[in-house]
Amino acid sequence: MLKRKALVAAMVGLLAASGAAHADGDIFSDGHVDGDLRLYNFSRLYASKTTPNAEAFSVAALINAQTGTFLTGFSVGASFATTNSFGTHSNELAKIDTTLAGPNNSIGTFSQAFLQYQHGIFLFRGGYQYLADDPWMGNNDSRIVPSSYNALKVQVTPLTGWNLFAVREYSWKSRTSSGMYADNLYYPSKYDGDSMYGNNGSLPLHAQSAPGTWEGGTTYVNGGLNAQLRYYNFMNFARTFYGVGSYVFDTGTGFNPVIGTQYMAQNDGSDNRFTETGTKLFGVAGDHVKSRVIGGDLGVVIPNGRFDILYNKVAHEEGAVGGGALISPYTTNYGTDPLFTTSMIRGLVEAGPGRAWKGKFTYDLFNKKLELTTAYAKYFTYYRGNSHDLYFDVIYHLDGYLRGLTLRDRWELSNGGIDNLNPTNKTFVYNRVMIDYKF
Repeated sequence: MLKRKALVAAMVGLLAASGAAHADGDIFSDGHVDGDLRLYNFSRLYASKTTPNAEAFSVAALINAQTGTFLTGFSVGASFATTNSFGTHSNELAKIDTTLAGPNNSIGTFSQAFLQYQHGIFLFRGGYQYLADDPWMGNNDSRIVPSSYNALKVQVTPLTGWNLFAVREYSWKSRTSSGMYADNLYYPSKYDGDSMYGNNGSLPLHAQSAPGTWEGGTTYVNGGLNAQLRYYNFMNFARTFYGVGSYVFDTGTGFNPVIGTQYMAQNDGSDNRFTETGTKLFGVAGDHVKSRVIGGDLGVVIPNGRFDILYNKVAHEEGAVGGGALISPYTTNYGTDPLFTTSMIRGLVEAGPGRAWKGKFTYDLFNKKLELTTAYAKYFTYYRGNSHDLYFDVIYHLDGYLRGLTLRDRWELSNGGIDNLNPTNKTFVYNRVMIDYKF
């Protein structure tokens, strides 16, 4: 708690210092402001006769600002996000898609407030921030309010395309929360007053809080090679090693083969929050955490498009929490994890141990103004049965006077499964319509 308070106090002092640095003359004139204006309409359509359809409409804004540098490399950044349904939410909670703004008609929150120092190959950032490129602690920003983290990050770039980094995360803000909390998506909604919705919620209300995360790793991008290795200690949840890499072979013909691989290993002893509380994942308790994941990608880049066949397997582990469930504190139920076979609605993080394959095709038309994506995924799992997802995504970018305006419709159908994977194991259709203006 003292560390978190110290971080906030430091940020207040540093913001004041940045004001004093205005005498340098370029702190504001060299600063940068950008953001999004969005209009959403999300619809959850269920074939179940006992679960009503749910909807959410909102108009939203996200504003990011960062000053120019002062004192040879320092800058200050902040972001504010707000969304409002203008009273269009149903009076019945079950008929609201609470993943957009929770049950409320509006959210307003500062999602970033950080001090940054960047000089040469060195970068430091402390305070409330997005971990935008982090596969397991990312923005989760399919809604206007991104996930953000109270964290310290240090990064060194010895060579162009090669980064070495370390992160200490203390608390986080989910995409429906108004502030930072020492919890994660395994905690129930309203844990410690957190307005966190659309989460897993498996842990009981009396569970101890989450102490945060240590992370370290490296990323490397050069030509057709894209690779990263990361180690996470999701403290009292799972110690995690994650590696992923891909290579695009440039044949000079416009048809370039792609090969990719993915591996993840998790362990933790009996002091994890699930074992401490007797919490079951997928109906299975355990006395330790253990998970093993492999993945593969075979694809081809073609003129204006790409086609991939993808595969993942989460091994079944006797005696482990969730029978070997992959523990993902900041993506579970969000469907935003980086596994190759994750769909818009869910993936193996949400469906449990088993295997999955996915075919995905993307294609651009009209000089990339129109982007089309279709995908089909099939899941074979130990505890939630067999299911399949069909996905379509249409994006149109306007130009001319309307440059920056994007129209998007994402549609996915999930069918099959057992144990209420979809309500009463019937078809579930999720349609997300969005109008977005970036400035």
